[in-house]
Amino acid sequence: MPPLLRVQNFTVSSDGYGAGTGQSLEHPFGHADPGELMAWAGATASWSHRTAPGGTRGLDDHLVRDLDHNIGAEIMGRNKFGPQRGPWTDHTWQGWWGDEPPFHTPVFVLTHHLRPSFTLADTTFHFVDDEPAEVLTRARAAADGRDVRLGGGAQSIRAFLAADLVDTLHVAVSPVRLGSGTRLWESPDELDDRFHHEAVPSSSGVVHHLLWRR
Repeated sequence: MPPLLRVQNFTVSSDGYGAGTGQSLEHPFGHADPGELMAWAGATASWSHRTAPGGTRGLDDHLVRDLDHNIGAEIMGRNKFGPQRGPWTDHTWQGWWGDEPPFHTPVFVLTHHLRPSFTLADTTFHFVDDEPAEVLTRARAAADGRDVRLGGGAQSIRAFLAADLVDTLHVAVSPVRLGSGTRLWESPDELDDRFHHEAVPSSSGVVHHLLWRR
């Protein structure tokens, strides 16, 4: 069995948007407040950006803690890498995450405008302009037998769903309404013809949707 392609801890609003409109360097999620949208994850004991002791345990924490388990490569859309559009004008821009990105694996960035690969700490970013199946083949080769994470955003996830390449999804639906932005779905039930589907409410107010291929 080949390594799985997994969507993990991807959070959308109650109306299905993974990010708002007007993305910029200062506002990676556009008009959406990431602190509000991702509050369920940020409150957990295992949140990677936690600077103070404490944090919640339970289902939310378990899912946050599982984020990197058996992941050997990541695929992401260009808008998750950065806010630029069109041809690259500044190759000194190396993503949102500073000198030590949190991925610790090869990352394949989907873009129509290629640029050379580069490495920061233990993460190498590759820029690819291929069909989803070809990108997944490259990512699986780089993952060295482990699974591949499809990190988003929503448009990239939809492209891999349309190509029938996604094996499992964990999507957290936050009780926040955005009204506009980049949409993953109008309803999670859209995927029920292809995936087994369990919806698990959490005490934090989010509903975790767990889907796996039929």
